[in-house]
Amino acid sequence: MNTLYFLAQQTMFFAIPLLIVALGGMYTERSGVINIALEGIMVMGAFVSIFFLNIFQGVLSGQVLLLLAVLVASLAGGLFSLLHAFASINLKADQTISGTALNMFAPAFAIFIARMVTGLQQIPFQDTFHIAKVPVLGSIPLIGPILFQNCYITTYLGIGIFIAAKIVINKTKFGLRLRACGEHPQAADTVGINVYKIRYAGVFISGVLAGIGGLVFVIPTSTNFNASVAGYGFLALAVLIFGQWRTGRIFVAAFFFGIMKTFASAYSGIPILKDMAIPNEVYKMIPYVATLIVLVFLSKNSQAPRAEGIPYDKGSR
Repeated sequence: MNTLYFLAQQTMFFAIPLLIVALGGMYTERSGVINIALEGIMVMGAFVSIFFLNIFQGVLSGQVLLLLAVLVASLAGGLFSLLHAFASINLKADQTISGTALNMFAPAFAIFIARMVTGLQQIPFQDTFHIAKVPVLGSIPLIGPILFQNCYITTYLGIGIFIAAKIVINKTKFGLRLRACGEHPQAADTVGINVYKIRYAGVFISGVLAGIGGLVFVIPTSTNFNASVAGYGFLALAVLIFGQWRTGRIFVAAFFFGIMKTFASAYSGIPILKDMAIPNEVYKMIPYVATLIVLVFLSKNSQAPRAEGIPYDKGSR
């Protein structure tokens, strides 16, 4: 039973950032803008927020400091994503090339600034955010050890973001307009919807969530940041496609890939896998092999928004 609790807790650490970033990708792509820059935005959000932790950890600690870092990560990710929005929406640039440029720029920028300021490529921080047990809730049978023991507040943040996304996309006027701009922007324009503003909002929200996802990925898994999020931005794109751009399916997909990542990273804590004479590299390949297999089977039945990746020209009909 302890092994099952361990696996469930580790899955949360890996699935929650995937969920947050994939939901961010859903906002931008359902507005009609492809954002493959999620990896770079995660790096930028993690870099700025971890730098913030490094500076202020001597003054603050615990959940207050972490929540402030989440705010910093969201602002950094949102502002960085506006570069992609400007290139894609205003300049009508190729959205894949724009996203690739941001992916290349972010880690180089993080390394350059880190070395210039600290003299080191890595930015260390103290993990004062771990929650050993949530009072009362941590004692609930079965659920308590999984959700409320050995956890981080970012887990609950991720679940809250999922609930909010489901409501916003399916139940609000903004969600309806966002979906309309991704399916038929010309029709949306004829009824008075500003397609440019909606798409800017979609890209900005994706940047905010990807920035948060970068921080949420680093906090439970390390005590320093090395300008990398281990390909999680690209894995989040796979989650988005696997989830068919729908919030509920994205939730399932995020936890599927989270489980795969858990087996890859925490196999030494699983007695059966530990005793098998399988090289470490094979386990590390599991999430990415699973990604390829899933995409092979699902790519033919893709339900991507119809106007995704197509620059909108207000003058054309």
